[in-house]
Amino acid sequence: MSRHLQKDIENLKNKIIQMGEIVEDRVYRATLAIIKRDEQMARDIIDHDNDIDVMEVEIEEDCLRILALHQPVAVDLRFIVTVMKINNELERVGDLAVNIAERGIFLAAQSDVEVPFDIGGMALQAEGMLTRSIDSLVNMDVPLAYRVRSEDDDVDAKNQEMYSRIKDAIPKNPEHINYLLHALSVGRHLERIADHATNIAEDVIYLIDAEIVRHTPETFQE
Repeated sequence: MSRHLQKDIENLKNKIIQMGEIVEDRVYRATLAIIKRDEQMARDIIDHDNDIDVMEVEIEEDCLRILALHQPVAVDLRFIVTVMKINNELERVGDLAVNIAERGIFLAAQSDVEVPFDIGGMALQAEGMLTRSIDSLVNMDVPLAYRVRSEDDDVDAKNQEMYSRIKDAIPKNPEHINYLLHALSVGRHLERIADHATNIAEDVIYLIDAEIVRHTPETFQE
C-alpha cells in the first residue's frame, strides 16, 4: 500500500467511526427523550438531522475519490466498499433516530398514558447491537460481528411481543389509540435499527473474511 493510500484509508476509517459515534448518540437520546418524556431533547435531534446527511455525503465522496486516485485492490478495495455500505446504513439509522424523536414529541405530551411494552428493553438491545457492530469495525473483530448477528432474533422476538401487547391494548383503551400507534411506530423503528446493526456486522465479516454471510444462518462464532 502506498503512503498516500494508507493515509487516505486511515482518514476514512476515522470519519466512519466518528459518524458511528454520532449516530449512536442520536439513537440513545431519541429513546431517552421518550422514556423521560423530554420534548426538547426530541426536538434537538430533529433540528440536527442535517449533520449526519452532510457527513454521509462527505464520506461517500471520499470513497469515490480514493477509488479514482489509487485504484485499490484486495483488502483495501474491500475496506472502501465496506465503508460505503456502512455509511449508508448509518445514515438510515440517523433517519430512524429522527423518526423516533418525532414520535417522542407526541408521546411526551401524553403523560397519563403508559407504553404497554418494554420500550426501554428494546432500545437497550438495539443500541447495544449498534454499538457492538461499530466496535467490530473499529477492532476488526469477527467474533463480535457474529455476536451481533445472533442477537437479531432476540429483537425480532421483542418486536412480535410488542405487536401482541399493542393489539391487546387497543380495544381496552380506544381513547388512546393514537398514543398506542405512535408507541408501535417507535418499536418498529428500534427493530429496524437492529436490522441495520446486523447489516453493518455482516459488512465487517465481509471486510475481514471476504465472505458474504447475508441470508445464511445467524450462528455465533468464537
